Amino acid sequence: MVLLVAGLVLFLGVHLVPTRPALRSGLISKLGEYGYKGAFTLISAAGFILIVYGYGAARFDGSPILYDPPVWLRHVTLLLMIPVFIFLVAAYVPCRIRNALKHPMLVAIKLWALSHLLANGDLASVLLFGSFMAWAVFDRISVKRRGPGAGQPDFVSGDPGKWSDVSVILVGLALYGLFVWKLHALLIGVSVT
Repeated sequence: MVLLVAGLVLFLGVHLVPTRPALRSGLISKLGEYGYKGAFTLISAAGFILIVYGYGAARFDGSPILYDPPVWLRHVTLLLMIPVFIFLVAAYVPCRIRNALKHPMLVAIKLWALSHLLANGDLASVLLFGSFMAWAVFDRISVKRRGPGAGQPDFVSGDPGKWSDVSVILVGLALYGLFVWKLHALLIGVSVT
């Protein structure tokens, strides 16, 4: 469990830096733009690796059960994950879905975390998904305070094309299908079916 917590502290801690514009600017002035991005990437990667390894180890060791969700909530989780994949794709494509949600990545993370909290009641899962939920809520509040354009990827601009929403939905559904079919079991080690 220690590795999971350490990974969450590193990964989410470094992802809190952009919510503090003065801190971010100070780091960029000290490290330079590429130095900041490099450090951000390295710390994120280290945190992510610790999260994945720590979560797997905690589940393998038998993470204590805090609550036992009914089996039918797994079906709700599967249903809630459909828009998660669509919103993740929308975060990187100019489309009406992206414009409507403003920050589809944060919406996707909150929905992902909530859906997984519904289906998993062990301590490791509550730590993992609860931490991401809290971070996404905090980040969304921070984005509102920072003003228009904050938190938006610089490379996604332009007007939505005629078929952009259809493309986003189709790609999101394809990714969802792949995850349900094989990727969740391959990457996470747990089959969803």
